[in-house]
Amino acid sequence: MQIVIVGAGEVGRSIARNLETAHDVVVIDRDAGVVEDLTYSRDVLAVHGDGTELGTLEDADVRGADLVIACTDDDEANVVICGAAKTVSDAFTIARVRRRGLLETWEGSQGAFGVDFMVCTDLLTARAIVRISNLPGTQDVDTFVGGLVRMAEFEITAESSVAGQTVQEADRYDSLTFASVFRNDEMIVATGETELRAGDRLVVIGSSESVADFARDIVPTVTDDGNEVVIVGASEVGFQAAREFEEHGYRPRLIERDHERAREAAEKLPNTMVLESDATDSEFLVREHVDEADVVVAALDGDEKNLLVSLLAERIGVDRTVAVIENLQYADLFETVGVDVAVNPREETAEEIVRFTRANHTEKVAMLEHDRAEVIEFEVNADSALAGRPIVEATDELPDGVVVGAISRQGDLVTPRGETIVQPGDHVVVFVDAAVLDEVVEAI
Repeated sequence: MQIVIVGAGEVGRSIARNLETAHDVVVIDRDAGVVEDLTYSRDVLAVHGDGTELGTLEDADVRGADLVIACTDDDEANVVICGAAKTVSDAFTIARVRRRGLLETWEGSQGAFGVDFMVCTDLLTARAIVRISNLPGTQDVDTFVGGLVRMAEFEITAESSVAGQTVQEADRYDSLTFASVFRNDEMIVATGETELRAGDRLVVIGSSESVADFARDIVPTVTDDGNEVVIVGASEVGFQAAREFEEHGYRPRLIERDHERAREAAEKLPNTMVLESDATDSEFLVREHVDEADVVVAALDGDEKNLLVSLLAERIGVDRTVAVIENLQYADLFETVGVDVAVNPREETAEEIVRFTRANHTEKVAMLEHDRAEVIEFEVNADSALAGRPIVEATDELPDGVVVGAISRQGDLVTPRGETIVQPGDHVVVFVDAAVLDEVVEAI
C-alpha cells in the first residue's frame, strides 16, 4: 500500500514507524530539520513542504496513493489536505482533529470536506481515561469484539495476590489468558512457568467479568462501589471526559479556575458538579473532600500542571491519579514519581489511525508500552494459519511473540487453550510482539 502522511509530529512519526516495513510511506512536513532527520532515521521518503498545497502533495506522488493521513496540529489544515488529495486521487483520506464540534459537523454530513474518516484526538483521549478509570489498578484498558473481550495491563505490586506466583499458579480464572509481562526493558511472552514479580506490568485478555475479578484480587482495597471521580481542568479533554463519565452513569466533579470556562461547562454538563477554583490549592482540595475520590484526572493545559495536580492529589490521599500528558518523553517520568497512569492523546490517535492501514486483516488495534506490542482483533478465514488446527500446532509455525488471548464464536466467548481448534469465521484477539507484527498479520 502507498501511504502519504502529512505532519511529522508525534502522531505522524508513530504512524510512520508502525507502517514503514510493510508499506511504501511518504511523509510531508514543513520543517526542513524534521525532514532531514526522517530521511536518515526512518525507512520512508520524506518531503519538505506545505501539505495544504497541491504541488507539495504531487511531489509526494499523492496521485498514486492508496491512503492519505492528515495529522498536523491544525484541524482546518488537515481537512484542507484531505480535500486537496481527493481532487487528484482516489485515496482513502483520514483527518485528525482535536475539536469534537468539527467531528460532529463531519458526522452530520459524511462525505463532506473530502474526508473519508475523521479521528478526534480529545474524544479518543477522554474515552481512554474512562476505560482506565473504570477498572482498578490498570495501566491500559481496551475492549474487543463489541465489548465481549477486554484487554488490560496491570502493574503487579508487592501486595498483589499473584506476586511471587507463576502464571500456572495464578491461572484460576474461568475466561482469562495471561499474555505477557513487561519487566523493566524486557518483554516476556507468558508461559505457565513465568514468575510474576512486584514491579512487572502484566497483560491479560479475557471476558470483562474475569478481568474485573482479577483486578479486585490484585487491588483488594478497591471495590466496584468506587465511583467518585474528580476531573481537574475543563480543557477540551477534561470537558469530554466529564461528558463520557456522565454517559456511563457517573456524577463527576470538575474543577476549573477560569470563570467563563467553568460557567460554560456547568451549563453543558447537567450531571457534573463544576467547582470554580485553583486545584493547586491543597486547602481547597481537602475542604472539598477531594481526598475521598477514587480517581483524580488531571486534564489541564500543560504537562507540568498535570504533574503537580497529580502529586498533590496523591499527597492528600487520593486512591488513583490519571494524568493527560502531551509530551510522550515525560511518560516514564510521570509514572516514576507517583502518577498512576499517564494518557497521551497522540498515542491514542495513532492507534486509531493505524487500524485503518490493516482494514483487510484487523478490526481493532491496541498498542502497548509505546508500541512495543499490539493486541489485535481479526476474523479468521479459511486461509489463516490458525484455521482448522489446535492452537498449539498453529502457533508453533508462527514467530515467537504471539499469544491467542480470546476467541468469539457466533457471539459466544471461547477461552483458548492449546488444544482449542480455531474455526473460520471466529473472531480472535491476539497479543503480538511488534517486532514480528507484519509477519504475523500476513499469516493470520
